[in-house]
Amino acid sequence: MRPDLEAVRARLLAALPGALIELQDESHLHAGHAGAQGGAGHFRVRVVDDAFIGLSTVARHRLVYDSVRDWMPDRIHALAIEARTPDEATRQPKDPRS
Repeated sequence: MRPDLEAVRARLLAALPGALIELQDESHLHAGHAGAQGGAGHFRVRVVDDAFIGLSTVARHRLVYDSVRDWMPDRIHALAIEARTPDEATRQPKDPRS
């Protein structure tokens, strides 16, 4: 069974204290998808944190994935990540899907 938004948010904040987190449960968009059959969730997250300064996109995503790794793939099937530094977040427009 998928975790609720607050449980996911708590995990992310434990890994990245003080981060700005925008989180959406998109599981309803994946009804009928193989990953949704067992009740695992599909989430989209936008994380803004100083911890990403100087890191590659892959390294940033690893930090986020590591916070929920034990929930994948049984509780979380998919996690779409946008990981930005505060400076990048002010210079780049938000993803229109968020």
